[in-house]
Amino acid sequence: MAGANYSAEDIHVLEGLEAVRKRPGMYIGTTGNKGLHHILWEIIDNGIDEVANGFGDTVTIELLPDTVARVSDNGRGVPIDKHPKLKISGVEVVFTQLHAGAKFDNDSYGFSGGLHGVGASVTNALSEWLNVEVKRGGSLYRIEFWSPEIDGQVKSGVTKTPLTVIGEASDTGTTVTFKPDPRVFGDEKFSWNTISTRLRETAYLNKGIKLVLIDRRTDEVREEVYHFEGGLADYVSYLNEGRSTVYAPPIYCEAKLDRFEVICAVQHGDNYNESIYSYVNNIPTSEGGTHEMGFKVAFTKVFNDYARKAGFLKDKQPNLLGEDFREGMVAVISVRMQNVQFEGQTKTKLGNPDVRQKVEQLLSDEFEKWTKDPKNKISADAIVEKALGAAKTREAARRAKDLARQKNSLNGANLIGKLASCTGKRYDRNELFIVEGDSAGGSAKQARDRSFQAILPLRGKPLNVEKASLERILGNEEIATIISALGTGIENEFDLEHLKYNKVIILADADQDGAHIRALLLTFFFRYMRPLIIDGHVYVGMPPLYRLQKNGEFKYCYDEKALEEGRKVMGKSAILQRFKGLGEMNPEQLWETTMDPKTRTMTRVTLEDAIIADKRISILMGDDPVQRRKYIYEYADFNKVDDFDTQR
Repeated sequence: MAGANYSAEDIHVLEGLEAVRKRPGMYIGTTGNKGLHHILWEIIDNGIDEVANGFGDTVTIELLPDTVARVSDNGRGVPIDKHPKLKISGVEVVFTQLHAGAKFDNDSYGFSGGLHGVGASVTNALSEWLNVEVKRGGSLYRIEFWSPEIDGQVKSGVTKTPLTVIGEASDTGTTVTFKPDPRVFGDEKFSWNTISTRLRETAYLNKGIKLVLIDRRTDEVREEVYHFEGGLADYVSYLNEGRSTVYAPPIYCEAKLDRFEVICAVQHGDNYNESIYSYVNNIPTSEGGTHEMGFKVAFTKVFNDYARKAGFLKDKQPNLLGEDFREGMVAVISVRMQNVQFEGQTKTKLGNPDVRQKVEQLLSDEFEKWTKDPKNKISADAIVEKALGAAKTREAARRAKDLARQKNSLNGANLIGKLASCTGKRYDRNELFIVEGDSAGGSAKQARDRSFQAILPLRGKPLNVEKASLERILGNEEIATIISALGTGIENEFDLEHLKYNKVIILADADQDGAHIRALLLTFFFRYMRPLIIDGHVYVGMPPLYRLQKNGEFKYCYDEKALEEGRKVMGKSAILQRFKGLGEMNPEQLWETTMDPKTRTMTRVTLEDAIIADKRISILMGDDPVQRRKYIYEYADFNKVDDFDTQR
């Protein structure tokens, strides 16, 4: 097995630890909640790399009081012998040298999920203290690090107590306990939901490993184990919970070629959306890449061949398109490889050119074996029949598009009397407000700065696209109007370069109807214009609920807590105005509270985890009331901010 003789000599050092404390954003992106979890992932990923490569089977994560975390694995244990060049122990190298580890060669690990991370040393550098215990060679070792402040300067991650034998050990493994430094992260706390979601996903991707999450921050200890013998097949079934599936169980394939491995699972639902999620060495590749391309080509080719052999397609009929076969598809593809090349600004797209051919070759063979197995005939037939139906719908949608273009070009004629355009030609400054109702739309048109702000009033609720075919979606007036206004097209024809507005702002009332409209619009953007969200162009306007006025002074309050604080400041004699909707605001009020860039409050819609967003949209906007009720009952208490993942 590769890496059996794991020693300090295997640890390669790329650069030192300077500047991490000075510029933490360069290494972990942010010192907010996301950055706090980033330094935890660095430690967890090290343990997962050990067990995923066959050196152990369990990683345990414990959340302790005072924002302390402990991560233990039963892998080989970090090397404790002296590094040949640095003359310090291997464990000290790993935790004090940036980009130091055994993952930069091809011997100690068959694959690694941490290559585009920054290493355990950054966790040490940004911790108040960090302790490592290593069980190896029959002994238990311990080393302690801390970040003291000396003469006004913080010395990050320096050794406090050198590596020392503190006992005996009958097994092997590594335990890291650390406290993120409040001088860096303030009062940020670890989120059970955020960590649970990540561990569940990782356990699905690594069939058979066990990940244990324990919360010891209160007297009531909470524990959850993530362990899936079905791997990606279980993952796809989990993602399809609440949907009616066309066949069961999912298609599951895994194949190897030298030190390259591809695993995938596929299952179709009776809905219309395509959801493909891919990973490289456990790293999500949200922008896809060559592995997804290889999968799509293989699936389309094999099932077109099957459709002809089974008599679904006659000799003179053209092949079905890949998009026909992918309608309603939920698929997860995972490749494990070395020398990964990522593309794109966010490093979430696999770029290795040879991977497409490898995946196509391996999966073509596996899909063909699957179709030839008699027990899969009913499922294979169902896939082709759904694709044939999708082809008919596609052709009908094409005709509908052509007709729409002939009538009004889908480029503005149908917007007459609806869209109030802006006069400015600077895309980077222009904003489009999608406003609920004609009344609010009228106020917004009067309130706006027409040099860069456009207003598009909605005269009714948009269609719930989660339950509709593309043909029906294109026939919905509200959706068609939005498509026309933005100018990007949708789905495969989407082109971000044609976007007419840098900010797309949803402006709806702060009530149940307004929340429903926001949900409908966000569902549409997620399903058919996802790059809008990924690139950060979608915002939600935050209109106030109340206005307090006293002696010529006034204060806007955006929630009940702000109202309570406002009354303490202005006194109970202050006049209270409750805004039941945007239409009740006069243009001046709407401008200063919601539209003026200098004073408004907006929330940018981000996509932290596409899979979780997909599942939640399916539950909340889909057809299964049982799943929806279960989800609402579980998460209805929005006062528990730490337990509810507000970043999603």
